[in-house]
Amino acid sequence: MTITSAVVSFALVAGVLTIIPGVDTALVLRVAVARGRRHAYATAAGICTGALVWGAAAAAGVSALLLAGTTAYTVMRVAGGIYLAVIGVLMLRDAWRSRRADVPAPAAMTPAPATGSARRAFATGCLTNLLNPKVGLFYVAMLPQFLPDGVAALPMGLLLALVHDVEAMVWFALLIGGIDLARRWWTGDSATPARIRRLTDALAGTVLLTLGLRLTTDR
Repeated sequence: MTITSAVVSFALVAGVLTIIPGVDTALVLRVAVARGRRHAYATAAGICTGALVWGAAAAAGVSALLLAGTTAYTVMRVAGGIYLAVIGVLMLRDAWRSRRADVPAPAAMTPAPATGSARRAFATGCLTNLLNPKVGLFYVAMLPQFLPDGVAALPMGLLLALVHDVEAMVWFALLIGGIDLARRWWTGDSATPARIRRLTDALAGTVLLTLGLRLTTDR
């Protein structure tokens, strides 16, 4: 296997996994609807940074240590599960509150004013990945299959993680662009934006809460 063939093969596998709906997609969609594209891109960048760290850790053998160490994996699994579950509960709370509240028309047509900085959105995205040990286990399971003989593991692992990040950013850009395009159709309709924001909060919250509980109780 050459470096080129390894990168192409990994890109195909990672590309399919990228577009499968999961925690990352739900989080970026929710932020895009509720906070706008700037915060959504910051969240996406944080997610990709977390994936890059896991890729480097896997290439260096840290994730393999987590896989072998039951205690270390359990601690990260429970902490990550609780973190995702808390975010999910907060999103469901926001969806419930917005359902009970009357949203003025001008406010409904635009993203809500940002209550946190883009840096905070970046940190949220990054923590979402760093506290999910299954991301590390994905890399530790996949990277050895795409390491050509005679190539140093760490540089190659970083290269493959970067390929995954590029694919993820392209996917996130399409999602964020789609939300921006849909927002143009909301003009003149005071009810639809509020419903979409509420639906996004409810769906994303349910996904994160479910995955958080599954991660916490996973064996």
